[in-house]
Amino acid sequence: MTLKVRDLAEQFAPRLIEFRRDLHMHPELSWKEFRTTEKIKGILRELDIEVVETGLETGVVGLVRGAEDGPTIALRGDIDALPVEEQNDVPYKSRVPGVMHACGHDSHATSLLGAAMILASIREELRGNVKFLFQPAEEVNEGAKRMMEERVLENPSVDAIFGLHCHPDIPAGQVGVKEGPLMAAVDTVFIDVEGVGGHGAIPDRTVDPNVATAMIIMALQTVVSRNVSPLEPVVVTIGTIKAGTANNIIPDRVHMKGTVRSFAPEVWERLPGLLERVVTHTAKSMGAEAKLTYRRDLPAVLNEERMTAVARRAVVKVAGPDAPVVPTPSMDGEDFAIFQREVPGCFVWLGVGNEERGISSQWHNPTFDIDEGALPLGAATLAQCAIDAIHHFREGR
Repeated sequence: MTLKVRDLAEQFAPRLIEFRRDLHMHPELSWKEFRTTEKIKGILRELDIEVVETGLETGVVGLVRGAEDGPTIALRGDIDALPVEEQNDVPYKSRVPGVMHACGHDSHATSLLGAAMILASIREELRGNVKFLFQPAEEVNEGAKRMMEERVLENPSVDAIFGLHCHPDIPAGQVGVKEGPLMAAVDTVFIDVEGVGGHGAIPDRTVDPNVATAMIIMALQTVVSRNVSPLEPVVVTIGTIKAGTANNIIPDRVHMKGTVRSFAPEVWERLPGLLERVVTHTAKSMGAEAKLTYRRDLPAVLNEERMTAVARRAVVKVAGPDAPVVPTPSMDGEDFAIFQREVPGCFVWLGVGNEERGISSQWHNPTFDIDEGALPLGAATLAQCAIDAIHHFREGR
């Protein structure tokens, strides 16, 4: 069946490229993926793949039932674009002003659709079921949560899940596969610092929240350097600071917003308390008061051992022993992690870089693009993961 999967992926390559370019020319922002949704539904129905109704206006769930009843494996690809003005000079350049597939979700949706084409072609050989989750709103950290609320991993119940993200640092033809931490947990912090305002020339009659804010920002880095093991990656970044109305007025208050990233679940649990201590006591040392609001956005992408082994073998089967590479984890976040909290899964990075052709721009860059020769491999990888995972659960290994 492996040769058949690879051959089918290559056979479908022209259509996959056509589909990807269509999505790239017509990108849609989170929760506005209406055209993309209808396009995918039409192709799934053309393939005689059941379209499962959800309570969502955008996004699609497809289902292929195999010839035999058995395990159900989910495959996921996201479909939303970003508010970025494309700067590439290519025939398939975005036709929507200020909107672009700058994170490669068009390639993810295409790889998933290619997997659906492959698996629909061999459904009589499947000994289980495969669900296809074309997920909306990944860029705003909401799509996976809403899909879970709609119980997309039920009826039939999903045993494992696989997904991919394109990566420009990995050459086309290779796939990054890594057990354990791959992408970080994403948290958001809101900090309000209260002081006593007054004239900038009479600072001794005030409690300057700007100075307290500066001290808090510096002190927060001690959470990373002195409260967490140097072997555990953590990032604390304050991205916005809002305060004041004039150059000679000390304000009453400052509002900050930042992001916190981590991998280890035990560190993730400790971080709110650590930041709270630093924020409140640093402010008090300056005579001010501060309040921290800590919001959990996403857990970390933690690839499960057995499913990672399945994914690695699948990549070898469809692309050879040199295709899998062990990638360096990223502090970026991914809401695929929401699904992984419910069922074992593996998230891989599909290599799409091509230095010789100048395809190397990073995610969210206005010149981001992919080597489209990677699309058949993305489709074959997902399809083979589903096939091998079904076999894994049937054999009880």
